[in-house]
Amino acid sequence: MTTRPRLAGILTAITMTAALAACSSASDSGSDAGGGSEASDFAASGPEVAESGSAGGSMRNDVGVSEPASVADRATEPAERAVISTGTVSLRSKDVAEARREVQRVVDAQGGDITDENTETDDAGTTSYSRLVVRVPSAKFSAAMLALEEAAELRSSTRGAEDVTTQVIDTDVRVRAQQASLKRVELLLSRAQSLKDIIWIESQLTSRQAELDSLTSQQAWLRDQTTFSTITVDITAIKEKKKVEKEETAAGFLVGLEGGMKALGASASAIATVVGALLPFAILLLVLGFPVWLLLRRRGQVSTGRTGRTPSTP
Repeated sequence: MTTRPRLAGILTAITMTAALAACSSASDSGSDAGGGSEASDFAASGPEVAESGSAGGSMRNDVGVSEPASVADRATEPAERAVISTGTVSLRSKDVAEARREVQRVVDAQGGDITDENTETDDAGTTSYSRLVVRVPSAKFSAAMLALEEAAELRSSTRGAEDVTTQVIDTDVRVRAQQASLKRVELLLSRAQSLKDIIWIESQLTSRQAELDSLTSQQAWLRDQTTFSTITVDITAIKEKKKVEKEETAAGFLVGLEGGMKALGASASAIATVVGALLPFAILLLVLGFPVWLLLRRRGQVSTGRTGRTPSTP
């Protein structure tokens, strides 16, 4: 009774094994009859099947050697915190040119550079305004901000920080995945035989290359923004306050008296000016005229003595 079930199970296992072997041999012969065109299988199954990795999750390079490090494994690696730091410093100084030179000294000391500048001058040619865009290493951002705030009289100062660690990691993973995908498409293109397969694979190659270029540009921009911080510095001139004379609009006795005193003072000043101008001429006339007057007087007395008494009138 117990022997028959055992025999039945053994026969069933043998039958299934034979069937699987027949199916496997049939599939192998079908693939051989197809001429080994892997590009046709790629075009029929789509990019998802063509880009699938091996059973162990590893990828193959151009020569078909398995690479143990996958994109997922690289994504789990610890990464440093990536932060984009920006700042704005507004200064004012009586000497904008000197303040500009002080900012340059601070930037040089922090190992940075001035990437953009806009300087304006007034009618006299004196620097009245300057705007500078400064790039300094991110590690020296705080020290550079403190030094720039002391370069001249501080008006305002703002800081900002954006954490882009996740974006940096995601971009790096996508770049590596796109590079691996591009290599596999290039491998399939080298093995393609029909014109239809070549055209389809080349279109895939072009689109993926364009996407890789875009990701590479984004990766380079993130690396630049996280490596160097950007600080905008504005320097304006301090304008001297002009005294504005208030117009006197009040009317009355005091205003009239004040006006009369001013007019009197102006008249006295004018008279004194005229007298001062005529005084040298008066002195000259006095010096020259007094002797002439004496001479004429003596001549009159002599003529009177010669004629005697003057005849009396009848």
